[in-house]
Amino acid sequence: MAQQGRRGKIILVLGGSRSGKSAFALASAEKKKGDKYFFATAEIRDPEMKERISRHQKERPSHWMTVETPLDLVGALQKENRPDAVVVIDCLTLWLSNLLEKRKKEPFILAKIDQFTDALGRFSGQSWLVSNEVGLGVVPGTPLGREFRDLSGIMNQQVAKIANEVYWVSAGLSQRLK
Repeated sequence: MAQQGRRGKIILVLGGSRSGKSAFALASAEKKKGDKYFFATAEIRDPEMKERISRHQKERPSHWMTVETPLDLVGALQKENRPDAVVVIDCLTLWLSNLLEKRKKEPFILAKIDQFTDALGRFSGQSWLVSNEVGLGVVPGTPLGREFRDLSGIMNQQVAKIANEVYWVSAGLSQRLK
């Protein structure tokens, strides 16, 4: 049963694709005491993604418990809500993409982001959140691409606002922003 009480620590790790975000979050979280959970938002949909997921699983220490949660991050956080939990969520932008792929519209997704940040604020363990910064490139050429970029920016800002620490990772190097 989920415990109410003290708020845990929230750490957001931002960067571009293949920047080293996940490796930084996992290595940092590994140093913390507690039960380790990896919340995976990816789904196997093709052979390339299957291989990618398998490679990521092999890179994680075996004592990490993997929770497959492509859509229900709120439920996963509530289930593991205790002070000794150390959670890495990888990644928020893939979670957002999963919601969009289910043909969800902006008002629904904005409500999901609000629900997620509320659950995150009530989580009593330590959470490391990995998210892509997608707003540095060109303006996407499709309405869906622009919606994804805009919602990603909104989501990242909301999480950063409540985070205790925020890191930027590029070329495997991290810089603390907050």
